[in-house]
Amino acid sequence: MTRKTAVVICPGRGTYNATELGYLSRHFPDAGLLSRFEALRAGQESLSDLDGAASFSLSRHGRGDNASLLIYAASYGDFLSLDLDVVAVTGNSMGWYTALACAGAVTPEHGFQIANTMGRLMAEAPGGQLIHPHMGEDWRPDPARKAALLARVTEIATRQGHTLALSIDLGGFLVLAGNEAGLKAFESATPREGRFPLRLAHHAAFHTGLMAPIAAKGRELLPESLFATPRLPLIDGRGQTWWPGAQTPGQIRDYTLGHQVTEAYDFTAAIRSAARDFAPDLFVLTGPGATLGGAALQALILSNWRGLSCKADAQAQNPLLSMALPDQRILTGAPS
Repeated sequence: MTRKTAVVICPGRGTYNATELGYLSRHFPDAGLLSRFEALRAGQESLSDLDGAASFSLSRHGRGDNASLLIYAASYGDFLSLDLDVVAVTGNSMGWYTALACAGAVTPEHGFQIANTMGRLMAEAPGGQLIHPHMGEDWRPDPARKAALLARVTEIATRQGHTLALSIDLGGFLVLAGNEAGLKAFESATPREGRFPLRLAHHAAFHTGLMAPIAAKGRELLPESLFATPRLPLIDGRGQTWWPGAQTPGQIRDYTLGHQVTEAYDFTAAIRSAARDFAPDLFVLTGPGATLGGAALQALILSNWRGLSCKADAQAQNPLLSMALPDQRILTGAPS
């Protein structure tokens, strides 16, 4: 029987929460690799202690140096557990580091080292993030609304002492980043819609120019020798595909520790490229959480993938499997 083709999506920050406690102990398939990961965190709190905690603590589990590695390990472990024909890999934000490992552009250990280093640096980075929708509850595209929100961001950024920019184009959401004055100005100018605009705890001004010193420090600490050319097609935060053998390790490092850190991350474009260029049977979202699934489906709607035009269409066709959900995980061939 021919195995189904799949594009794998690796999630970023904010996907390891209270319901994900114990995810590594339940699902990580390689005890030896997990031990090697633990050795790379010498002097930091162990993943086993974090994952095995009696309760979730945002101040503990949500810190950049802890959250990044819990997510990286859980996501990479899920990738190892797949029994599908993976035709390409992508990710959202720090999920790019996991995608590098899944595609073979770094070893699992080197990917862990990169995620750990950048997670520690980001824990002390300036600024913050908030998220706000530009689609309605039916997930129908509303380009005028998106344009108006982005125009508001542009106007606020012209004010003295205000820094604000698009951080992540996330399906039906805009993730914005900036300094406190910029974030507060957007909150004041934007009518509340339920929880939104929503501040993201323990997040810095990722994917903006405020991260330039972090990118520079990353380049000091992470040499080109950690990188390789990918074995699988790898789609980045511009929607560009890195093809096996077509780029040098240095080029991948330059993007990873340059543009990927300091410029907006276009997750929507990454999903659009994955859909149009690889036409997979399905998309698979690795764990630990399933919250990125909605944004991925919204990105497919925005790409008009297989005629999807709204939430009802996406739910009816169900082109995405989330490995964090037991009833969907089993459909990927992974152990439950």
